[in-house]
Formats: sequence, C-alpha cells, structure tokens
Amino acid sequence: MPPTPTSTRIAMLGAGVLTVAALVAGAASPASAASAATIDPAADSAGLALAPGTVTVLRAGDSPFLFSYSYNSHLKIAGGYFTDGGKVYVVVKLNGGTKKFSKNVTAHTHPITPGGAIYVETTVASPCGAGNNGYARAYDYTTGRWSPRLPVPICQRID
Repeated sequence: MPPTPTSTRIAMLGAGVLTVAALVAGAASPASAASAATIDPAADSAGLALAPGTVTVLRAGDSPFLFSYSYNSHLKIAGGYFTDGGKVYVVVKLNGGTKKFSKNVTAHTHPITPGGAIYVETTVASPCGAGNNGYARAYDYTTGRWSPRLPVPICQRID
C-alpha cells in the first residue's frame, strides 16, 4: 500500500507546465520523499501516467468563461478566471462578424465569480426576441487567451 501523502508541493514551470509532488509523512526530506510528475496542460490527460503518490493534477489556470443577463434594459456580459487586475477586451458581434459593442475593462476580485471577474453593461438592447443571433467573447491580454464564444441575442431594429 502506498504511503499517505500529507501535503502537496506545486511548482510552476515554463509554458504552463506544472510539477506536482506529494510529500509523505515521516520522510527525512522532501527530496527523498517526493513522488513527482510533470503535467503539461496541453497534453491529453486521459493517457498521462502519474508517479505513485501524486495527489493532485492541476491545470496551469482555469479557462476564462462568460455568462450574460439583462440589466437596465441592456445586455450585460460577465465572466471569470481572467487575470485579476489585468486588462480584458470584451466584444459582442453578430454571427456574421459585425461588431455591435466592444470595450476594454479591468478584471477584479469578486465574492461570487472565481478568478479575476468582469461585469460589463453593453449598449446592446435587451431583452429581445428568442434566438441567439450573435456572440460575446473576452480576451485576457495578460494570458493571451480568449473565452469561448457565448451565444447571445442581439436586438436589431426592423424599419
């Protein structure tokens, strides 16, 4: 039976690769007791073999996400897991690519939304008819990562 780990040491390496080491009780030194595995978040983790005693495998950061709601008769875009204190570009486009709204904001700590959070009131009228004819995305300048596309309804005048 493998020894019971008592703590986990996590060290950030370059390019988003993590080393995870489980320290076991009663070991003379962390170096002699550590079972370590190098984890590449880009690799397919399903086939990744981990060293015995490895406690946790973490990705090098959670992916940014968005959600939307109506507030003050406008579409509001919010999200989390952006760089806290970092600049984030938010854009709302029609499915055909026409930009309807964009703004640079700063992500901040929020009591409910994890990571650096953004809350942006757009100029897009909301709510409107059923159906998502557009999408919102956000770009974290610090990490260089885009959020996934969030389908949203974009109200348009019909004259």
